[in-house]
Amino acid sequence: MTSVQFPIFVKRDLDGFFGLFIDNLVQLLLIVQLCAICGIASDSDILLKSILPGAAISILLGNLFYAWQAHRLAARENRNDVTALPYGINTPSLLVYIFFVMVPVYHKSVDRLGEAQSAALAWQMGLIACFGSGLIEFASSFVAEKIRRRTPRAALLSTLAGIAIGFISMTFALQIYHRPLVAMLPLAVILLTYFARIKFPLGLPGGLIAVALGTLSAWVITFVPIFPESISGPPMNAGKVREAWQSTGFYVPQFAGAAIWKLLSRPKEWIGFLSVIVPMGLFNVIGSLQNIESAEAAGDRYDTRSSLAVNGLGTIVAALLGSCFPTTIYIGHPGWKGLGARAGYSTLNGLVVVAICLTGAVTVISKIVPLEAGIAIVLWIGIIITAQSFQTTPNEHAPAVALGLFPAIAAWGATVAQGAFIVAGGKTIQDVLTAKLSTEVNGFLLHGLIVMERGYIFTCMMLAAISAFLIDRKLYTAAIWSLIAAAFAGIGLTHAYQVFGAGGVSGNMIDFLFLFSKPVEGAFSYRATGIAIGYLLFAAVFAAFGFYGARNTDRVPNTDG
Repeated sequence: MTSVQFPIFVKRDLDGFFGLFIDNLVQLLLIVQLCAICGIASDSDILLKSILPGAAISILLGNLFYAWQAHRLAARENRNDVTALPYGINTPSLLVYIFFVMVPVYHKSVDRLGEAQSAALAWQMGLIACFGSGLIEFASSFVAEKIRRRTPRAALLSTLAGIAIGFISMTFALQIYHRPLVAMLPLAVILLTYFARIKFPLGLPGGLIAVALGTLSAWVITFVPIFPESISGPPMNAGKVREAWQSTGFYVPQFAGAAIWKLLSRPKEWIGFLSVIVPMGLFNVIGSLQNIESAEAAGDRYDTRSSLAVNGLGTIVAALLGSCFPTTIYIGHPGWKGLGARAGYSTLNGLVVVAICLTGAVTVISKIVPLEAGIAIVLWIGIIITAQSFQTTPNEHAPAVALGLFPAIAAWGATVAQGAFIVAGGKTIQDVLTAKLSTEVNGFLLHGLIVMERGYIFTCMMLAAISAFLIDRKLYTAAIWSLIAAAFAGIGLTHAYQVFGAGGVSGNMIDFLFLFSKPVEGAFSYRATGIAIGYLLFAAVFAAFGFYGARNTDRVPNTDG
């Protein structure tokens, strides 16, 4: 058999690079912006010398490994259409660790220690959280394959589809229509490229043309202000580009293991945050499993253990080099595969991220290239993920996929609701829930929205798994999954929450049961005991009918064996 060549780089890797790089760039910009509320300024040594270089090296190592992994798979299967797993900073962990680890530490200590020392302590606590998450991911890699093989594909992919609809496709679609004069021209190019399969002159990749046209539009509108700002959006600013350029330099990554060890020796200071670290570590493991399953559904079957182990090691490296933010296998492999990307896009992304982080050029790029110039690529990836969830599962499992979408869509809705309450001022979410638990807001049950949103990545998977096994008439297995759902709700990994202030919603209630920390004073708190009982009733009903079916196979067939 003739050996097929798998090139290091193909032209379509440029399209994949722009999509993955923009996604990574968004996370890096979020780090710069959100670290400021922890007292870590954009020009501080903690950010420029530790967090950004640490994040960059962890991203590079992961990108290089997954590119190498793709070459190995291509050689083993004699194929040239293998696409590397996408990889980067984990967005949910980024937000959770800032708002529920770093910010509380900073505000609790700032009056006592001052801004500089409090910022350093918040950073150290973030390192502990990141390091702990990496250990959980690495340890889970040795058992994750068994979990994946016992979970229906519909359950693994429906969660990704829900995230893709809400947090990728819907969010970026709204941004496109929010600033149409910059974003709709790139969208037209992306639709031509990937829906109509149009080839551009000189073989130029559609992603490159889309980003270039969006950037050009933004600067033309700035210097030729034909339209009011309400239509064209905020203008680009050459002065801010020059200011950002002045902060560039070269920042060598520094070892932060001593800072981690120093804080680890004082367990009273960090043990309370296990209520955040453990659920987020498990969250990351499940998300990575789902993305590996998504890659297999698209035709690229990667080894689960090594993929997850390197994922965890990347997070550990990030912490040891000063970054507080876990890395992860990204959602969207089928989208990048659809772009025609292979392995080169992953390597190129890692190299470029290192270059901009070690030189402090992250903010310079953000001032030159508007986000709207490239989000059409990410929107398309979200669309492909959603389509794949239905296309690659058995036709009869489509209802299970659909049911699994609901918690993720609720999560997006809850995020929008929280933001609206915070910006609007006046009556808060806490006020509404305290007044009447069943209060409707514009026809929707706000409490129900938050309850379904909490721990949604687990709920999506469990609801879809229960549904898929019921469709297959495996009633005992559906009962077992219902018991798992009851356990998750009972310990607070799903559905339980606290609401405090304008719109703050705390992660879960596992801290109550393990006594790691106390609830926020004055917060509205909800335990998911009733929902746990509901899942137990699920299990009882399914098991009862399974037993009934075993004795009356002509009426209710059961295929549990």
